Amino acid sequence: MTTPRFDELIHPSTRLSIVSLLAAADWAEFGYLRDQLALSDSALSKQLSTLEQAGYVTVDRSDRRRVRARLTGDGRTAFRGHVAALQAIVATAHIPAPSPISE
Repeated sequence: MTTPRFDELIHPSTRLSIVSLLAAADWAEFGYLRDQLALSDSALSKQLSTLEQAGYVTVDRSDRRRVRARLTGDGRTAFRGHVAALQAIVATAHIPAPSPISE
């Protein structure tokens, strides 16, 4: 079972989106991530560097024409914990049922 743990590093929407895409793949090409998230090269590079410095992502730059990224074990654990924490937060919401529309 995953322990809920809100992660401030993953939470910003751009990084959460990157980690979500990487969670569904073994490796993801830089261009694919950039296009899916509609980010500039520099913005994606900066966010990947932040995640890499935290130990959440590994970036393979062995071929300049083919940069790719993947989640590390720690990154996958942090993502699962963050998702579990978000689910716990949402589960506490008491959203009233919509009122019937009167004519």
